[in-house]
Amino acid sequence: MTQPVKPKRPRGKASLVEGKCIACGARCQSACPVDGIEMGDSGEPRIVEDKCIGCVKCVKACPGNALEIFYPPEELAILALLEKEAGQADDGVDEEERLRREAIAAWRGVWVFVEQTEGEPARVSWELMGAGAGLAGSLGTELCALVIGENVEHLCHEAFAYGATRAYLLDQPVFRHYRTEAYLEACCSLIETYKPEIVLMGATGMGRDLAGAVATRVKTGLTADCTGLDVDDRRNLRQTRPAFGGNIMATIMCDRFRPQMATVRPHVMQMPGRREGATGEIVRETCAIREADILTKVLEIIRDKKGGVDIAGAEFIVSGGRGMMAKENFGLLQELADELGGVVGASRSAVDAGWMPHERQVGQTGKTVRPKIYIACGISGAIQHLVGMQDSDMVIAINRDKEAPIFQVATYGIVGDLFRVVPALTSQLRQLKQSTIR
Repeated sequence: MTQPVKPKRPRGKASLVEGKCIACGARCQSACPVDGIEMGDSGEPRIVEDKCIGCVKCVKACPGNALEIFYPPEELAILALLEKEAGQADDGVDEEERLRREAIAAWRGVWVFVEQTEGEPARVSWELMGAGAGLAGSLGTELCALVIGENVEHLCHEAFAYGATRAYLLDQPVFRHYRTEAYLEACCSLIETYKPEIVLMGATGMGRDLAGAVATRVKTGLTADCTGLDVDDRRNLRQTRPAFGGNIMATIMCDRFRPQMATVRPHVMQMPGRREGATGEIVRETCAIREADILTKVLEIIRDKKGGVDIAGAEFIVSGGRGMMAKENFGLLQELADELGGVVGASRSAVDAGWMPHERQVGQTGKTVRPKIYIACGISGAIQHLVGMQDSDMVIAINRDKEAPIFQVATYGIVGDLFRVVPALTSQLRQLKQSTIR
């Protein structure tokens, strides 16, 4: 009597999840070994079902989880039969995916590097604590601070006030001043010992220098200048940043290596509330690096005493763009800014024209700002500018073109001639101030 033939396990077909494709550049098509994927005009893949062999390579290559394996009803019935015979469900994970999961399973925790200069912390570190707390909550893990320096234990307690539950402290004379070699050894030593799955740093001069060096040493990926951070259901960090000159927003993931690293510009993330009296665990560590091992020496720190305008920290900003027409017309904006107690900013086109200095530029290649009120005058609203100011508490846009993109992010929009609107606003503010004084 012949034995019944056991049905072969079906492999299914790849299928596009509607609305999830991020047009990453045809990674799925490159991964397909049978040329079973064609790319549409919009950058989305089209599965050629006759060619698809269900190898899952395109699913694994997709950074946006936009592809999945689809099984028709008859194949689902076969799968159910096989699972019943085996006595347990088979999740369909191949050996490569299983090894990937095992490799990253030991990495847990969200770390924020606390940047400091002579014991004075950078504000972006606390902003990242707020973002890190959200990520840690989604992952069900700890939010930890990484504090390196000399006589900087007080920063651990400050980190607890902003949401950290643990702080890794390296407090040695060799770390008094920031030098790449010393901080690199310290960071890599702690990462190798404690294995955090996410490491966040500010996109400052120090953060950009250190993050790139650390990512290279530990052989992982790094996404710079992120504007958004969240996690998917596979514990992958979804890192959003402007790409192609700011014309699109790209979501980047590092799903095969740990830790996942990202830098974020100051004022991009919301400053978290401070919890007075919050406590946490301080883990004191040491690093074997010696002063003699470091070639770079810091002789003196010279602070800028020019008293320049810091638009990144301003609460009221009046910005002008190409619609200002000439340099001398920015005097109108200065008058309005003076009445508000704010500062004058500019778009890239105004800076490129020489009407305003670069330190006043708002946008992707300038400063990221988060004021209480942002008044955009004669600014069309290119995405490069929007990424630098769209998180303002209130945006007031003044533009002749009612179709200008700036109105899409504006709280209030005024369609009109800025050379009439701005003086009218300035005059009205003066009258209100005078009536208040009386």
